[in-house]
Amino acid sequence: MSYTRDLAELKKTLGELIEEAPELQSFAGFVESAEATDAIDNRTKELMSLAVAVAVRCEDCILWHTDAALEAGASHEEVVDALKVAVAMGGGPAMTYAVKAYGVLEAFEAERAE
Repeated sequence: MSYTRDLAELKKTLGELIEEAPELQSFAGFVESAEATDAIDNRTKELMSLAVAVAVRCEDCILWHTDAALEAGASHEEVVDALKVAVAMGGGPAMTYAVKAYGVLEAFEAERAE
């Protein structure tokens, strides 16, 4: 299993969907502006997004925001802390998704170390 390949496929398919349904570009633009670094830095926003992704149980969001958090400079320990907050807010179901997110983190770190 390659999370990098899965993420690339997700981004490709999202782009294709937006091309076919251009009205979705408005939402994509909103997301982009919400993630812009104004008062809160990008690393922190990505850690927040990852915690929310775990709490709401969105596997593709976990994939996307784990990668983005690492790209923004988040450390292993910071990602694990974000996962702990997600579990505190989301309970048992979030715990199982935190395990998924931890696996994604480990895989992305291993790929980056190669």
